[in-house]
Amino acid sequence: MLCLGGLSVAIALSLVPGSCEALKEGECEVCVSFLGKLYQSLIDDEVKFTSADIEKALTKKCKDAKGKDNRFCYYIGATSDAATKITHEVSKPLSYHAPVEKICEKLRKKDGQICELKYDKQLDLTNVDLKKLKVKDLKKILEEWGESCKGCAEKTDFIRKITELMPTYAPAAAKARTDL
Repeated sequence: MLCLGGLSVAIALSLVPGSCEALKEGECEVCVSFLGKLYQSLIDDEVKFTSADIEKALTKKCKDAKGKDNRFCYYIGATSDAATKITHEVSKPLSYHAPVEKICEKLRKKDGQICELKYDKQLDLTNVDLKKLKVKDLKKILEEWGESCKGCAEKTDFIRKITELMPTYAPAAAKARTDL
């Protein structure tokens, strides 16, 4: 009788959905994207699929990462200022050619923040009214282009700088705009 009771508890627990569910569409966006690019670069560069070589490539890629990719690298400990280091949780499964989605599922169990990272929505510079954007968003556009606006004190200064640089960084948007 006791054995039957334990069996029913085990069956009931197996039916309760846990945190080991597969990723849903759009979940762990930054993790899946970054690791996908890393995996492809490992193949393109013909890196040996050993844990040590993958970890070196991961650290190298994280050195150049910006924005959300850099934050992801920080969470897994691949940056110099990271407090913890779980890069082996990435390099070891990648050495076995495990799907990046499965790696991200395991990383989610280690640190839930990893899957909360999402890329910022890209602005459509062909249609957006720059005058209606916040200064913060205007600064972000310049930052994405790797530019800064020295001496910019007002919103109009940032707008002027963006319209100057738009033909260089977003030529299609510059041609489509009539207000430039």
